[in-house]
Amino acid sequence: MTGNDAVLAQLSDVRKRYGQVPALDGVDLELRPGEVLALLGANGAGKSTAIGLLLGLLAADSGSATLFGQPPQSLAARRRIGVMLQTSGLPDTNTVGELLELTRSYYPDPRSVADCVALAGLDGLLDRRYGRLSGGQQRRVQFALAVCGRPQLLFLDEPTTGLDIEARQGLWRAIRELVAQGSSVLLTTHYLEEAEALAERVVVLNRGRVVAAGPMAQMRAHVAQRRIRCVSTLDEQVVAGWPQVRSACRDGERLELVVDAAEPVVRRLLELDAGLHELEVQRAGLAEAFIELTQDAANAESATQQQEAA
Repeated sequence: MTGNDAVLAQLSDVRKRYGQVPALDGVDLELRPGEVLALLGANGAGKSTAIGLLLGLLAADSGSATLFGQPPQSLAARRRIGVMLQTSGLPDTNTVGELLELTRSYYPDPRSVADCVALAGLDGLLDRRYGRLSGGQQRRVQFALAVCGRPQLLFLDEPTTGLDIEARQGLWRAIRELVAQGSSVLLTTHYLEEAEALAERVVVLNRGRVVAAGPMAQMRAHVAQRRIRCVSTLDEQVVAGWPQVRSACRDGERLELVVDAAEPVVRRLLELDAGLHELEVQRAGLAEAFIELTQDAANAESATQQQEAA
């Protein structure tokens, strides 16, 4: 496939307002085969609106949304996707097995019930009524329903909300397995470690606009900071005053620093504390990049507004 033929889902210069409030303001987004794309942003950034447009649940004021090159409302396009939204509207009185059988009947070549149970971790739940399940168990059922049709494209909107750590990691393994089998994923999440664990590419929304888009490594590289951890007797208040050091604090014996450049700080630490040990240097993660990107966007918008007012 080449060109637009290789685009599974696309927003092109999309604008959407709710009254006077812009939810999306000229957003471009593409999802291509074989990738996991993380759509990130604070509450109100426009993530849910973007997904609603791609699913045909909302109509854009201007611009276009397509699924597999077709309108999102197209039945042919819908049969190639799986969807797990934050709210499900599933009937409480149906059993898990009944919900699975009903949803599987919508697709020409669904996964077996056993495969769905294994992927979503539903052992022992098929005869339970949906309304009697815990919130975490309901999320796993919703995931099973989303994947039972062998979707080429999977929409996961905050998929692990309400799950404990073990269940969350189980869902991550299932998502990786689906991607290995050929599925693509559009993921929204508040857990930045989830995006780091799953996504190859990131789009960051802030107030309805794309403020950054690119490979995960590029997003991390946007932040030059490093974290240094070590066991040291040096005074953290003294170290905090060194060049290149943004902050220094102590956690018991361990000294923790955030620095702009690691090498000169590490050299000085070793020169001044011969007993220093357990030295670790880490690149800043996606959380730091996300904060800096959205702050940069907010500062730029504020500066523009001040110039216009002047």
